[in-house]
Amino acid sequence: MKDACLIIIFAKAPVPGSAKTRLAPALGFDGAARLAGLMLRHTVRNAVQAMLGPVELCCAPDPSHAQFQLTAASEPVHLTEQGDGDLGERMERALRRALKNYSRVVLIGTDAPGLDAALLRSAAQALRERDAVFAPAADGGYVLAGLSRTAPLLFSGIAWSTPEVMHQTRQKIAALGLSVFELATLHDVDEPEDLVHVPRAWLA
Repeated sequence: MKDACLIIIFAKAPVPGSAKTRLAPALGFDGAARLAGLMLRHTVRNAVQAMLGPVELCCAPDPSHAQFQLTAASEPVHLTEQGDGDLGERMERALRRALKNYSRVVLIGTDAPGLDAALLRSAAQALRERDAVFAPAADGGYVLAGLSRTAPLLFSGIAWSTPEVMHQTRQKIAALGLSVFELATLHDVDEPEDLVHVPRAWLA
């Protein structure tokens, strides 16, 4: 399994009033949570179909939510907990843990419908030759981060949830001397105007 590429999916429980709340003006809290659940299932399905190795669903606040339990019952995924800390601390901890057992690790969220199995395979392939791989997001963040070696400082001091995330990350990559491959820029779904990137059937 050392040569396999582990995929870690960071997911928040699709609870109304907690998940995708910025979409509530367009969808309501229940509709936003429903869409979050659909994107979760879509992401897991693509990760499994990529056939790169094990898939880990890293849950917040914990794996007890019914959606997580149903996913684990129907798909070959392992449930873990994100734990405490800001996004960078949680990501760094998950990647460091994974790199003890795998030579390549790709970490994704659940809010980029265009992140399909083919792109996941491209990310894993890039990690055979590069230290890191990223898929930038159109809003200035990123929707995928992968590593083939530990980089403890890569995720610290980042202004999360701002348009500066990818720019600051590129600066960190350069400062740490990491080799990197960037995939095509994708759209994530955070604001009502982002709903144009969601399949219409999901919004029915």
